[in-house]
Amino acid sequence: MSDAPEGHRYRSLFLSDVHLGTKGCQADLLLDFLRYHEADTIYLVGDIVDGWRLRAGWYWPQSHNDVVQKLLRKGRKGARIVYLPGNHDEFLRDYYGNHFGGIEVMETAIHEAADGKRYLVIHGDVFDVVVRHAKWLAFLGDGAYTAALGINTYLNWGRRKIGFPYWSLSQWAKLKVKNAVNFIGRFEEAVATEARRHKVDGVICGHIHHATIHGSFGVEYLNCGDWVESCTAIVEHEDGRFELIDWARTARARVKEPLLLEQRPKVAA
Repeated sequence: MSDAPEGHRYRSLFLSDVHLGTKGCQADLLLDFLRYHEADTIYLVGDIVDGWRLRAGWYWPQSHNDVVQKLLRKGRKGARIVYLPGNHDEFLRDYYGNHFGGIEVMETAIHEAADGKRYLVIHGDVFDVVVRHAKWLAFLGDGAYTAALGINTYLNWGRRKIGFPYWSLSQWAKLKVKNAVNFIGRFEEAVATEARRHKVDGVICGHIHHATIHGSFGVEYLNCGDWVESCTAIVEHEDGRFELIDWARTARARVKEPLLLEQRPKVAA
């Protein structure tokens, strides 16, 4: 996992779960990240815009518009941009095969890396049993998650006042609950099984806000993480090597804020 602050150009860049349109979206950090990073191909791996929350109440500050404009500008400069909608931006699933401002909308993609390996790129919500079979529970969970983010804002205001660094209550609670039922492991295994069905070497996804790279299920599994809590992205180097970038960690290092153990994003072994 990289925390180098210098700018870089990559062969490909993968972002997921930005959740533009919500108060939890770390749009300023994402803008900072996009200023430092260029790529020939940019994959937007779902839940970039949060249609669920926007239907409940409009929230779209200038920083969220700036993120959209920054991505469109990269497209105008020659980057190929592929958008694979997730469950929160499922309204775009009616537009598979269309182009908007140079952005291609696709259900899934097969990405061929520089070393010849092939990767299935998919958001991943179709492998989440809650979203597939009990959507009302997913909406309920989304409301609870939004409430946790609100509590988290006040909690961290108090932590700053007494000199403590940022800590994500929502991420801690979500991981505790999901780990208790082995949700993450089951999700990863299901997505890896789908990759094997496609006869590819790996899968790149999002959805569960859990950034990691590993090969525990017989294929390479790469999860982009999110831009609500972890602020992470997957990049492909010119030689086909993939790397997970933790931009929140980089931002803390740039302001010389200590990185405590509890702040480190938990990744699967």
